[in-house]
Amino acid sequence: MLLLLALCLGLSLCARAQDHLAPALGLEEARMWDGILEQVGHRVPRQLRLLQRLKTKPLMTEFSIKSTIISRYTFTTVSCRMLNRASEDQEVEFQMQIPATAFITNFTMLIGDKVYQGEITEKEKKNGDRVKEERNKTTEDSGEKGTETFRASLVIPSKEKAVFLLSYEELLQRRLGKYEHSISVRPQQLVGRLTVEVNILETSGIASLEVLPLHNSRQKGSGRGEDDSGPPPSTVINQNETFAKVIFKPTVVQQAKIAQNGILGDFIIRYDVNREQSIGDVQVLNGYFVHYFAPKDLPPLPKNVVFVLDSSASMVGTKLRQTKDALFTILHDLRPQDRFSIIGFSNRIKVWKDHLVSVTPNNIRDGKVYIHHMSPTGGTDINGALQRGIRLLNDYVAHNDIEDRSVSLIIFLTDGKPTVGETHTIKILNNTREAARGQICIFTIGVGNDVDFKLLQKLSLENCGLTRRVHEEEDAGAQLIGFYDEIRTPLLSDIRIDYPPSLVEHATKTLFPNYFNGSEIIIAGKLVDKRMGQLHVEVTASNSKKFVILKADVPVGPQKVENDVTGSSGLKGDGKEDPNHIERLWTYLTLKELLSSWLQSDSEQEKEQLRQKAQALAVNYHFLTPFTSMKLKKPAPQMEKLEDNYGMSAAMGPETVMQSLRGANMQPGLALQKPYNPRIKFSKTSADGDPHFVVDFPLSQLTVCFNIDGQPGDILRLVSDHRDSGVTVNGELIGAPAPPNGHKKQRTYFRTITILVNKPERSYLEITPSRVIMDGGDRLVLPCNQSVVVGSRGLEVSVSSNANVTVTIQGTIAFVILIHLYKKPAPYQRNHLGFYISNSKGLSHNCHGLLGQFLNQEAKLTAEPVGLSKNLTDPQSGKKSEAVLKVKGHRVPVVWKQRKIYNGEEEIDCWFARNNAAKLIDGEYKDYLASHPFDTETTFGLGIPRGL
Repeated sequence: MLLLLALCLGLSLCARAQDHLAPALGLEEARMWDGILEQVGHRVPRQLRLLQRLKTKPLMTEFSIKSTIISRYTFTTVSCRMLNRASEDQEVEFQMQIPATAFITNFTMLIGDKVYQGEITEKEKKNGDRVKEERNKTTEDSGEKGTETFRASLVIPSKEKAVFLLSYEELLQRRLGKYEHSISVRPQQLVGRLTVEVNILETSGIASLEVLPLHNSRQKGSGRGEDDSGPPPSTVINQNETFAKVIFKPTVVQQAKIAQNGILGDFIIRYDVNREQSIGDVQVLNGYFVHYFAPKDLPPLPKNVVFVLDSSASMVGTKLRQTKDALFTILHDLRPQDRFSIIGFSNRIKVWKDHLVSVTPNNIRDGKVYIHHMSPTGGTDINGALQRGIRLLNDYVAHNDIEDRSVSLIIFLTDGKPTVGETHTIKILNNTREAARGQICIFTIGVGNDVDFKLLQKLSLENCGLTRRVHEEEDAGAQLIGFYDEIRTPLLSDIRIDYPPSLVEHATKTLFPNYFNGSEIIIAGKLVDKRMGQLHVEVTASNSKKFVILKADVPVGPQKVENDVTGSSGLKGDGKEDPNHIERLWTYLTLKELLSSWLQSDSEQEKEQLRQKAQALAVNYHFLTPFTSMKLKKPAPQMEKLEDNYGMSAAMGPETVMQSLRGANMQPGLALQKPYNPRIKFSKTSADGDPHFVVDFPLSQLTVCFNIDGQPGDILRLVSDHRDSGVTVNGELIGAPAPPNGHKKQRTYFRTITILVNKPERSYLEITPSRVIMDGGDRLVLPCNQSVVVGSRGLEVSVSSNANVTVTIQGTIAFVILIHLYKKPAPYQRNHLGFYISNSKGLSHNCHGLLGQFLNQEAKLTAEPVGLSKNLTDPQSGKKSEAVLKVKGHRVPVVWKQRKIYNGEEEIDCWFARNNAAKLIDGEYKDYLASHPFDTETTFGLGIPRGL
């Protein structure tokens, strides 16, 4: 069905190895950091003392995270650069929170010019490495197991630098109809260069995408931005149908406003993909396949659900109150065909009804009254509560002639360990498994730090459920509601997905007890024959009163990675060729299932067999698991050694990979951001030079040009669309003497271009040949001699060093300002700007200004003299030949002329209107003079006279 090229992931941040891994940071960079600190101290006085203390500790000069998501599978690389400016050696610790469902695949440290490369090996009892790999559960989010922390410490010699590179991979799970990718941005200090970049490629199409506000629920001393309603400040989002690029690049000042201690929070992206109502999406690459199955618009299955709630003494106060409030909400959400009951437990088991009841207003009311009167007391009888809940469900199913197929669930919440009745973990698990008999799914929620989370995890794992952990300071009620929302709508039960055994081998799990709306079933496997043309897929499941069977022959065809796809980090599968993302996805799922089976097994022999399988697979594919460890190789003497061993010489990272995978049909505006080349043709419609104006009429295939001889200090209205699109562009003139023997008395150039954007929020841009000032709440000053991309809320500014500045507004309006610099200017030359309109789709038909008035118009040549050619002179009279241009109801005499644009590197032919375009433009020259750089008023009645 879908052809994807291979992904050979490298340490993308080593793409420019010589830049990133230079022997040492010089004094120039140190002085730059001093300047940043002084700037922040001046602008945020409360943090001056903190920043001064940071000078004495190792400084983090760069913290960047890059994620590439291809068909839900995520490759993430973290790069951290530290500088020890002290006169003595100092110890530094690098730490990174990663999703607990992720596998670390690589870790590298660089100290000066020495490279310590991580190697995944079989786990040994003794570990003498300098790196301590601690993955402590922090559960800052509501994920299945929360997050875990990777830590590594080392000593940096005086005046030296260190670089940490960490890579990890994960498969995104679909919940509530969305995939969520969360990146921890907690560098522990303000950073001079902080970047988060996420590239998403979904060949089935991106249906929706949103970037959430930074989420940080527990860290002390952290904060939120001033506006928590949208993406974090400086976030830039570019996307089309199948590809999205998100960049978060806050300045030091913006970081300080979010959190004074550098703990910004979780950068979260949520998205979903387009999917057809069929057998699902099957993707094949190099002999591996993945099958995504997520049907929708099916009638929901009835639920038989028992809520088992801990009411022991430890639940006193906020926890029990929040749980009660959540249950009130959940009871109102039950459907009429559902059945339910409630159990409260401490050292006694308190059952509301000794049978399941139907969902009626009276039963809901009575259930809420029962919950309201729950009071915390006694110990915790987990075994007794589970046995009673399972018995209620079994009795209901056994004694009722259920016409509709239904799903039986237990939602179990506790904050402690078993203290009453059966307290032995293995016996509790055995008792539960034997009573449920695979017919009842148990979903568990553990609240606080004292809960036996391993017990809850195994209870859910062994009984087709899921588990969540809620931290002490988090809202248990909100977590309970969110958890219930994931399982509130079962659509299918007893799902089985079959492939021909002769064609498929080593497939991951193909049997699933339930499918809930908004989730997704994922299966991966190997194809016996890479050259096979199609794959037969058969899905059987139960839905309400029906038994569903879906069959399809999916065309797969021989797939092969293109040779120009680079980016390998040395993660070889069999040592013969670079792996692809589907192969690594298959490895990821297989490892997860082996670890799950090992956790559930009670047989020592079986556990050892599972351990050996998982260990061999993890070592082969470089995954850090409980059965593998990471050791650091001895430092390579030269950078070439690292490149040879781990493919970094070709590690172009996600840029090359995504370009290869996206193909040649991508929209130019969504290409991976690189500084604009001044030789690229952005548009002919422009104002540049003395200034010379050019207007392109593409439908008429005509180009018209004219001059405007203004006075130094005049501010010209170039684009006026304040009322509709909210965009205004003005240009201020600077004077210079005319060249010798010229026909002009003086020259004028644009020295400043100002852009006012009023929608969705007001932002100001002031562009000169030396700097760009961006003011949209936070004032940023960007030097024009450094390449940089910044943006927020639909406005993006890209500076290409000493070449041009590109301003993109809402993705539908783009201006390019060329920078003209002279090393040794003549008396009549001045550093100046050229203004080019690259994309005007977002400007309205009411747009005006010297250039704007022509954007939605067409022109026509009329009354052309007989024998007129495009020569500059008439052969008979020796005078320039004239024609008549008809545009906007004006009849304008024009002559054929040639004009240079784009830094004078291209010559175009155009029809020239004389006399300052007196008959071409509306009104007179004085009508286009603005009173100040951000003046939005227009004489032609199309703007709103308010300016600043």
